[in-house]
Amino acid sequence: MPLKKELRFQITVYEDLNELAPKDQALMLQAVSARKNAYAPYSNFRVGAAVSLANAEIVIGSNQENASYPSGLCAERVAIFHAGAKFPNVSVNTVAITAASDNYEVTSPAAPCGNCRQAMYEYEFKQKQPIRLLLMGETGSIIECSSVDDILPLGFNSSFL
Repeated sequence: MPLKKELRFQITVYEDLNELAPKDQALMLQAVSARKNAYAPYSNFRVGAAVSLANAEIVIGSNQENASYPSGLCAERVAIFHAGAKFPNVSVNTVAITAASDNYEVTSPAAPCGNCRQAMYEYEFKQKQPIRLLLMGETGSIIECSSVDDILPLGFNSSFL
């Protein structure tokens, strides 16, 4: 008889920025600032990310589109790759992500795409400790996830290679 398993995780939902701890508010505001630098002439969907590192450094990124669509990068990967390049042996504590559109108001948190989940999961697996995520739209509630592994169950990592 096959074994069945249930995969579950919990999130914390904050009503708005004011409910976050001051350190998390500051991190999300850095992500909002990064979002304003997005290059998004095709989708008009702007994403900013701010990565908080164990050495207290903050690294930011924004989505960078390209007319050759696969050549662009999402904000999460820009930020986490920049952090990995600049501080290769420093653990990532938290990634704050925010999204806005030029065409409508984004009132709910936008979760990272699959490529970004995999990229962040790689860093989480490498450092052997969770990376916390804070997700926000332009306005509205904020979702906190305690680990990238939660939003990418059964993730692929170097143990398979």
